[in-house]
Amino acid sequence: MASATTPNPQSESWLNRTVLGVGLTSLFSDWSHEIATAVLPAFLASIGAGPAWLGVIEGVADGLSSFTKLAAGHFTDKLKRRKPLGAIGYAITALATASFALATHAAHVLFGRATAWFGRGIRTPARKALLAADVPPAAYGRAFGFERLLDTTGAIIGPLTALWLLERTGHSYHTVFLWTLLPGMAAVACFWLLVRERPSAFRSQQSFWSGLVALPAPFRRFLVGVGVFGAGDFSHTMLILYAARQLVAVHGVARAASLAVALYTLHNVFYAASAYLSGWLSDHVRQRKFVLAGGYALAGFTALLLCLGAHNFWLLGGLFALAGIYVGTEEALEDSLAAELVPREQHGMAFGTLAAVNAVGDFLSSVLVGFLWSAFNVQTAFTTSAILFFAGALLILRLREPQ
Repeated sequence: MASATTPNPQSESWLNRTVLGVGLTSLFSDWSHEIATAVLPAFLASIGAGPAWLGVIEGVADGLSSFTKLAAGHFTDKLKRRKPLGAIGYAITALATASFALATHAAHVLFGRATAWFGRGIRTPARKALLAADVPPAAYGRAFGFERLLDTTGAIIGPLTALWLLERTGHSYHTVFLWTLLPGMAAVACFWLLVRERPSAFRSQQSFWSGLVALPAPFRRFLVGVGVFGAGDFSHTMLILYAARQLVAVHGVARAASLAVALYTLHNVFYAASAYLSGWLSDHVRQRKFVLAGGYALAGFTALLLCLGAHNFWLLGGLFALAGIYVGTEEALEDSLAAELVPREQHGMAFGTLAAVNAVGDFLSSVLVGFLWSAFNVQTAFTTSAILFFAGALLILRLREPQ
């Protein structure tokens, strides 16, 4: 029987202080670094650094974050308490992002971004494991969907805040970067004060390789499906480029660029809403895999529509909405299905491995789709994505979930 100090999550509401705390933490953290991300290209241009520097900065940061998530996933399963590691990760991200305010060269930004994303890698497996430990498995979809909802809300607020700060500060990029510290440290406070740690009687004593091998076979098959889908899951900045090119003939270059950004904001609104709704739906169907496979199939359908071309703003709006829906479904359901397929004591390793597979997929898909678009045409690029999306959906449908 659970004691009074360690209540049983099965008997409580899924929307508890931990779920709320993790959600608010994600909102404030995303708010913070999206402010910086929104003005980063313009800031680099102002100090004489071009697109090549931006590519190096983002590539190094994303790569470091991916490997850190994998290592942190293994490490967090060995800890008696995961919460301090998560809080440290959020603090590192907040301080490193605010350090852009001191940058005078692109190399300084590279160091700050890499450090911030190192903190992101540290915190992610711990955060997801703490969330999964404090809700019943029957509510994983709603809990992870709620976290994605608030995270994406932060991604919507961040660029809007950046625009407001630029106007208020006379386009002082250093001042804008300094302001990121406020929501960044609010994220640390929410995580530390609200997130509850469930004591674990089991701590992994396995080596890194043994921990990987010990992950259940259904989860490894799940990773294959995620990886195949991810190999076609191109960065949605390519959607912005696609929209800008489709609209330029009618609206001109400057207007088309602005409309493309507006469409991306619409994409994020649908992303935020679908993350929770798809999570809720997955908690009320017989097996979660059907919802995730449906999201993957919707991605394939969206990619095929992109092949047809859309020069009308409203048609493009529909495509961006569909893209937001499938991304929200994908992110919420991958986490909740992973939590269901793996025992709680292996959640850290599972979430770290899932993040690494997604990161490799992000890299491969962006290179593949970008190359096919440049070497052939947009139809070839998005048709290839659609094939991989549908293949991933079929692999997910073949999974056997625990009853």
